[in-house]
Amino acid sequence: MRDERRIAGVRGQLAEAGLRASIVVRELDTGQQITIDDDVVTPAASLAKLPIALSVLERVADGRVDGGMQVTVPPGDPAESTPGTGRFRHPATIAVDDLVSLALTISDNGAADALLRLVPADEVMADLSRMGIRGITVRHPFSELSDTPLERFTPAEAHLAQALAIRASTPTQGHPIRQLDIARTNTLTARGFADLLVAIWNERGVSHEAGARLREHLGGNMLRHRLAPDLASDDARWSSKTGTLLNLRHEAGVLEHSDGSRFVVVALSTSIVPASTQPAAEAALGAATRQLHEWLRA
Repeated sequence: MRDERRIAGVRGQLAEAGLRASIVVRELDTGQQITIDDDVVTPAASLAKLPIALSVLERVADGRVDGGMQVTVPPGDPAESTPGTGRFRHPATIAVDDLVSLALTISDNGAADALLRLVPADEVMADLSRMGIRGITVRHPFSELSDTPLERFTPAEAHLAQALAIRASTPTQGHPIRQLDIARTNTLTARGFADLLVAIWNERGVSHEAGARLREHLGGNMLRHRLAPDLASDDARWSSKTGTLLNLRHEAGVLEHSDGSRFVVVALSTSIVPASTQPAAEAALGAATRQLHEWLRA
């Protein structure tokens, strides 16, 4: 379902804010959708935590993993800007179920890596293949997301890391920064991630217990500054996961209206502006997804 003139207008608005984007807005029950470049492979950043959490919760549901099992998470670095256990000064013992909650609700990298040690990347990929989900690749732990040029510059020099992220990309999306190189990092397409969200909400290839827990955690997401201002309301519940890394700004989730209509929204964006803080880009991405959602819902 496409209106080329409207789509061109949205592309122009995003470009004015310095963004390239892959967007899917899909009605959950009918499959009707509006898309922009939905098959472009993009570094996943923290969105890759969702398939890992799914694999862990499926094993909790069928008894292969004990959700109450205590796992020791090593200390992080309080100087880093990552939330949760990444700032802990001492080892912490946390139950598997609670690690899933931390990974999804506050995007805790240490919690996600503890889960990935329980269910390695190759098993996560096997689970996605079993479900028929294409376009998502999990390769490496999330500690690597805190080991980019940004961490090597002072705050006053952050624009230099952003400039490197923007200008060093090759035409085939190779990159000297491995977290941005689609041949080496965790990746996804907007279409593939939309398929995963549909599977979780409609419990297609997903157990009821795992699906319910994932929907609960995504509904409790604390990082809601990107799309929620344009989508959530008293009559619409927004459940989502964000992903942010260098010049990447992503958010994906499901919008459930009080009239029963439900929409998957996936917005993956890459900025060409060398700045860490870009409120105009955040606002433009939210406005673009809102427009596409309103057109589809109408």
